[in-house]
Amino acid sequence: MHIERASDDVYVFTSERYAQVTATLIVSGTVGVMIDTLPYPSETAQIARLAQKVAPDGVRYLVYTQHQADHVYGAIYFPRAEIISHTLCRQHLIKKGYAALEEARKQTNEFEFTKIKLPTTTFDTGTFSLRLPNKTLDMIATPGHTDDSISLLLQEEKILFAGDTVMALPTIADGDVGQLKASLTMISDMPLDSIVQGHGEIILKGEIKDYLKRSINYLDQLDARVRGAIASGVSREEARQQITIESCGMGRVLLNGQVTPLHTTNVLALYDRVSPPKNVKPTIKLVPEIKKILDPISLPTKPVPKPEGYKSRRSKPPARKPAFLKPVSMAVAKSEPLKRVVVAKARAKLVAVKKPVVTKKAVKVGKKQATPVVLQKAKPAKKIALKTKKKT
Repeated sequence: MHIERASDDVYVFTSERYAQVTATLIVSGTVGVMIDTLPYPSETAQIARLAQKVAPDGVRYLVYTQHQADHVYGAIYFPRAEIISHTLCRQHLIKKGYAALEEARKQTNEFEFTKIKLPTTTFDTGTFSLRLPNKTLDMIATPGHTDDSISLLLQEEKILFAGDTVMALPTIADGDVGQLKASLTMISDMPLDSIVQGHGEIILKGEIKDYLKRSINYLDQLDARVRGAIASGVSREEARQQITIESCGMGRVLLNGQVTPLHTTNVLALYDRVSPPKNVKPTIKLVPEIKKILDPISLPTKPVPKPEGYKSRRSKPPARKPAFLKPVSMAVAKSEPLKRVVVAKARAKLVAVKKPVVTKKAVKVGKKQATPVVLQKAKPAKKIALKTKKKT
């Protein structure tokens, strides 16, 4: 492991075992802040021992710049630290972090005691500021390498800890070319004195503009060449062989020669992402003139003249009932005795009902008397047949 001081209170650790990945310790007073950890326990254990010497009260905060293993596996060496990250980082660790650790344990027993420690504080958008004695750390989202990538700005010293957003070779296997270009462009506009990248050496002030410009140019070349290969019908394997790292403006010597497999991963990932999915019918784009003709809104609304002898297949509407078939209400005068008129089988019958017998019974209610009405059962009424005269 290589140790370098970016300033009096900033220690940068670079792994000698895995792709020059970096981790940083910032000392503020008697407490420490870790930005990422190194993947192998033997290296992170050395960082923890140094932190005990320079920060007597221990590491109080640990910040994940993203969820991948080479940034989070050493968290167990800082048990008292509050872990901060992007919200998506916590989600990714829950979804696939535990399974990835199990796979790593099958390859080596070095990760036997390694555990996934989930973030305890997360943020989504905007700037998350961590105020320390005489120091302020601003955390901002810089997606592209992954969708949960963040960078940290130490305001007092204008040092940016960019994670894998800035590295010797931009990688987008788990990210997006457009988002990464936007993040790099934003960083290039910041007034910085140095950048601590996720993999590789510290970038000094005079190198920042050209370094970021070269990374953006690589992404442009990579995207253009992959899309051109797909448009020309080049297969996935042929694209992997034809689109070399030199053709995209980068050299093979970066990261001790480990950039070649990273570039190959970029080519294949972008090829799979840009290629149309298999067994899906391609959509046809219509020119405006044809689209206007096929657009139902533009069809004429006037009725089209029917040819001679045309017969409609539509069912005829139901015939309306004549007015004389409508039911007629029959009202009975109030003064007349109760009568019921029954019409059935073209013969009328009048049924007379006798008035029920009513008895009155006085009930005293306070000073007044109420007279309730009690109904008794009426005797069955006799039917009276109406005589009708025959018309002559």
